[in-house]
Amino acid sequence: MALPNVGRAEMDILRYILDHHPVTVRSVSDYVAETKGHTRTTVLNVMERLRQKGYLKRDLVDGVYNYAPTAPKSQMQLSLVRDFVNLSLGGSLRPFMVYLTEQAEVSEQEIDELKELVNGLENRRRNP
Repeated sequence: MALPNVGRAEMDILRYILDHHPVTVRSVSDYVAETKGHTRTTVLNVMERLRQKGYLKRDLVDGVYNYAPTAPKSQMQLSLVRDFVNLSLGGSLRPFMVYLTEQAEVSEQEIDELKELVNGLENRRRNP
């Protein structure tokens, strides 16, 4: 089941939580205040929106809410990429491939990983 779209501010906070969970509103707001300048109230509102959309869960621990993702980071990223491709790129990977070949700075390691992915795709097509 696809989750609702995520805005830019939500994505910034979700990315931080995916890497640092479980977190409190205070720990996220300290980070966001330092990097983006947003207030604690803004962070709380964004985290609540993410929770209502199904991206975050919260548990009350010693009188303080701890927030964590509802799914593992890898699963969450796949869902977000799928939504981006479907909604922003109209389901086509071509604009992303053009970006990779013409504008992105891709390391040798990433090129090797892309080659492995393409080999895996080819194998899947040959042996469904």
